[in-house]
Amino acid sequence: SNGLPKLSVSGESKFIGEEIMSNRSGNLKRLIELGQSAWYDNISRDLIEGGQIKQLIDDGVRGLTSNPSIFEKAVSSSSIYDEDILSYSRDEFSDLYVYERLAVKDIQSAADLLKDIYASSDGTDGFVSLEVNPHLANDTKNTIAEGQRLVDLVDRDNLMIKVPGSKEGLPAITELISRSINVNVTLIFSNAVYSEVRKAYLAGLEKLLSNGGDVSKVSSVASFFVSRVDTVVDSQLETIDSTESRLLLSTVAIANAKQAYRDFRIEFSSDRFVKLEKVYGANVQKPLWASTSTKNPELSDV
Repeated sequence: SNGLPKLSVSGESKFIGEEIMSNRSGNLKRLIELGQSAWYDNISRDLIEGGQIKQLIDDGVRGLTSNPSIFEKAVSSSSIYDEDILSYSRDEFSDLYVYERLAVKDIQSAADLLKDIYASSDGTDGFVSLEVNPHLANDTKNTIAEGQRLVDLVDRDNLMIKVPGSKEGLPAITELISRSINVNVTLIFSNAVYSEVRKAYLAGLEKLLSNGGDVSKVSSVASFFVSRVDTVVDSQLETIDSTESRLLLSTVAIANAKQAYRDFRIEFSSDRFVKLEKVYGANVQKPLWASTSTKNPELSDV
């Protein structure tokens, strides 16, 4: 497992130094043999133009994710974006417009680097994710409009639109899937919400099919956040002075993920999905284990 924790399946990941390059490559290829896909949760123009993203992909990384915080860090910590920023007039363009254009350019470059994986996996891997404006998390109508607009703007088949798994996000997931738009459902913590996310995906496939669409051409992942569950639960367990509470420390997040995976297997072996899969070629909505780095410094990084 040397090198893998810092290149998590998703979550707070860092670029790994050259000294463990060979370990990283070997471990990533072992993951692929086990049917897993490691996605790198980071993007910047420095990493793209410097060749590090391509190297990660060559080593076995199968996808990339992004979010506004990642782009904020990328733009603020590098001068590589300055020329593009200065090309926009402050009188004509808003900060949001400029940010979006910078982000879209990087997303397009990353998607192009991943297009061979997308093609060789028949459109089930090789994605790069771009998040809708977080301020729309409680606005179904505008989340749908934003998702469609970003798809049109990026114009890459292997783009995934990140949509929050909020109450208002669920019908947006169904609608976007019904338009054959790939969706990364993000910020899932509870199994109750995850159940609704799976149902939203299946409803989207069924709506796409009823509209005459090809369900085999759309993919989705459900980003289930892991370590942050322990962060919250452990803080409560530490207030209880008992042997039982101490034994439960740093165990709940993995238990929660195991239950999520159990539910995933049940849902996607149900008659409802099997018909979509066997007859029409539908893809499962893969669980994406996000926030996989340990937050407690006393714990091993694996």
